[in-house]
Amino acid sequence: MLGLTLKEVSLAFREGKISPTELCRKCLNRIKKTWHLNAYITVTEELSLKQAEQSEARLLQGVPRGPLDGIPFAVKDNFCTENIKTTCASRMLKNYAPLYNATVVQKLLDQGAVLMGKTNMDEFAMGSGSTDGAFGPVRNPWSYAASYRGHRETAADSDWVIAGGSSGGSAAAVASLTSYLALGSDTGGSTRNPGALCGVVALKPTYGLLSRHGLIPLVNSMDVPGIMTRCVSDASVVLGVLQGLDVRDSTTVPAPSSQMELPEDLDVRNICVGIPEEYHAPGLSEEILAQWSRVADMFERAGARVERVSLPHTQYSIVCYHVLCHAEVASNMARFDGLEYGHRSEMDNSTEVMYSTTRHEGFNDVVRGRILSGNYFLLQQNYQHYFVKAQQVRRLIADDFRRVFGSGVDLLLTPTTLTDAACFHDFTQEDNRTRSAQEDVFTQPANMAGLPAVSVPVALSRRGLPIGLQLIGPALKDKQLLSVARWVEKRVGFPSISDCDEPRESRSDLGMTEREQTSAV
Repeated sequence: MLGLTLKEVSLAFREGKISPTELCRKCLNRIKKTWHLNAYITVTEELSLKQAEQSEARLLQGVPRGPLDGIPFAVKDNFCTENIKTTCASRMLKNYAPLYNATVVQKLLDQGAVLMGKTNMDEFAMGSGSTDGAFGPVRNPWSYAASYRGHRETAADSDWVIAGGSSGGSAAAVASLTSYLALGSDTGGSTRNPGALCGVVALKPTYGLLSRHGLIPLVNSMDVPGIMTRCVSDASVVLGVLQGLDVRDSTTVPAPSSQMELPEDLDVRNICVGIPEEYHAPGLSEEILAQWSRVADMFERAGARVERVSLPHTQYSIVCYHVLCHAEVASNMARFDGLEYGHRSEMDNSTEVMYSTTRHEGFNDVVRGRILSGNYFLLQQNYQHYFVKAQQVRRLIADDFRRVFGSGVDLLLTPTTLTDAACFHDFTQEDNRTRSAQEDVFTQPANMAGLPAVSVPVALSRRGLPIGLQLIGPALKDKQLLSVARWVEKRVGFPSISDCDEPRESRSDLGMTEREQTSAV
């Protein structure tokens, strides 16, 4: 039952094969069995059961609210949730409970979806492994599934593999069957990266198609709420619910289509697929290159036109991204000063001391480092050389995409990550800046240009870990992009996760000295 699609679950509800309350309890039990993954910061058990009972009553009366009524979902812990802790995996907001829901969260609740809890992440979404949060790292469910496929070295407790970031908890929650869908955020690949590494579908919609109201900002000009599901058709259903204008977010745009039903079998003979030359990046593993070639050949054999294309300014994208990211981080993090909300230092012998100690105690090294570099880029003597120049290069990057799509190319096929999931020990040997540059190399250009992109799992590596490929489309062509993604999904034969139930480790083993499991009402 936990492996069904959204449509199959809704049908099971209507046929009386299972009730929303029973399904909610199954997911809660699954969360307890997979607690070692550290996917959740807060589990809203009491609230979940209450919402499931209300959904069950509506279904018995024959008045469901929509296609998601009774469906369990999880939310990355940087989306505001009313009277439920929203920590951003940071000590700065460890006890922060907003008084309102983010728009995308409220839309799911309005549909009758059942909130299971808030998922773990990199602190303030600054990372690519979900290893830099205050509540400990997230473990990839496939670390344990791989052991049942004869890859026992992958599941060794001494060197488990990462879930990707920064939305690693959301990806792990969906992959480990504790929720049917999860919200992530995507600023430079933070939904698609963990989606690829955990073997789930991860959609970054067009910038402005989903409201950012209630998403605690990282980079306002690039942040996008992301959608994680176990299949493409589920992502399409969720997108149909969440898209559209929001008066609380001036950057939102009208939904281009109210009908998000995807075709059963797309005819790709009229589609042109671009293969960007610049995405043959240093460090790309042979396995991912082979899968990239395999899917390109699959398109060609089906009659699609496959062409090599060039995005010449891609080579500057990651450097440009980091300048703009750090500059906006410096601005956005200025609000956390210990005065209005969040952590406040007890060192209050002067305002300056209180400010500095609050931010030192509340932020980790990664966040402090980005604030410092961002402020450096924004200094009067550096502003033109760094920030303005990066904005100019960003326009060139967006122009590259427009030129390619204007030449008759319908979508781009690229890798999502350089390799399959890294072992935790190897991943943490590099600093956060280097890791992000490596892990975001294929994903952040779409954020720079505001384009829709989706990562689809296509195969397992020799280590028994997922490999994902990315499709990028023109702005507001999200439905067409998902239609092609579904076509790929139906042909690659990606296996479902077999099992991730391993004995629970203690919190100290996971480094979760401050970990909390709470029930919210």
